[in-house]
Amino acid sequence: MTLLEQLKNEMKNAMRAKDKLRLGVIRMALSAVKQAEIDHNTEATNDNVIVILTKMVKQRRESIKMFSEGGRDDMAEIEKAEVVVLEDFLPQPLSQEEINTLISKAITESEATSMAEIGKVMAILKPAMQGKADLGAVSAQVRTALQ
Repeated sequence: MTLLEQLKNEMKNAMRAKDKLRLGVIRMALSAVKQAEIDHNTEATNDNVIVILTKMVKQRRESIKMFSEGGRDDMAEIEKAEVVVLEDFLPQPLSQEEINTLISKAITESEATSMAEIGKVMAILKPAMQGKADLGAVSAQVRTALQ
């Protein structure tokens, strides 16, 4: 079952369960997927859907931070609940040990020796880690490893 089919099935289940929050989040995700299909004139693949869901999670985490700083804890809680729903559809996050192993392999494979070659390493890591790790944090670890 593709991720898109899984989203559609979960939308039906949320409707039956009258779970308004979950239903709303899944509808937003499906809408974002449909919009991406139209914008890029392509079919939605699992990888594309993971990228979209990852982006949605990142946006909500930024909103949580801003709402918390602004004293709007009620809005931050709603965003946190939405993140939980979205994360149900993302792959399991990689452990720190797995991330370190992948970074080491990518550096060896790309034969990178300096900071100027960080792009080569990240090009190898991005497909393997998309939706499974925070690529910003991974990039910082790669920088440290290359110094």
